[in-house]
Amino acid sequence: MPLDALLSKSYAAERRAQIDPRRAYPAMPAAGEVARRAPAGELVGAGAAPGGDDPSWRDTSYIAVVDAAGNAFSATPSDPGFSSPLIPGLGIILSSRGRQFWLDPAHPSVIAPGKRPRLTPNPALALRDGELFMLFGCPGGDGQTQAMLQVFLNVVEFGMNPQEAVEAPRVQSHSFPNSFWPHAYTPNRLSVEERIPDAVYRGLSELGHGVERWPALSPALCAVCAVQVDPATGTRVAGADPRRDAYALVG
Repeated sequence: MPLDALLSKSYAAERRAQIDPRRAYPAMPAAGEVARRAPAGELVGAGAAPGGDDPSWRDTSYIAVVDAAGNAFSATPSDPGFSSPLIPGLGIILSSRGRQFWLDPAHPSVIAPGKRPRLTPNPALALRDGELFMLFGCPGGDGQTQAMLQVFLNVVEFGMNPQEAVEAPRVQSHSFPNSFWPHAYTPNRLSVEERIPDAVYRGLSELGHGVERWPALSPALCAVCAVQVDPATGTRVAGADPRRDAYALVG
């Protein structure tokens, strides 16, 4: 993966130029082009595997731990077994993550030897000035990165503590193909939690979003948990999302 190029300011500026704050994008924008020289024999794909959200798949979990010495662990265990076959005579259940491959031979994430699908789990660990600042993550398919970003901005931009940040109302875009087969695609669809004011709801609709209301604290909007650490005092402040079963514990 050409991480230096993908994370560069110039590439971000190129992608940001496609955003029109006055109008919602009508469909998924074209994939970006990242120049890269590959060693001989290496397979290189172009573009990004699309994402999705399937609220019926709630097997994923998330855990954030900070011990007494300040060691941090952020992980999103997720590999369901109830949807996969058991291999006779071996007692081994196949991973169902193959569902995130594509069968389209022209797609960069087509199933093929030596390839792996782009997975949806996204555990995060943020540093501030080189010091541990915050661990956060959640279950929820392709809604994960969207929910996590909103929670992170609630903390760093709006001054909320982790519990306030995870309880705040959220939105979720579905305007791209779902990561899981059959990769359902619903351009312009935007789910908005009903606690968001009517004026915001109308404003999003006027921008061209196909807005739909979701119930307050809907499990489909993911369940972000977080631990924030004060580097000066070492104090931990946790947030557990009421959208699903979640707990903050002191060991």
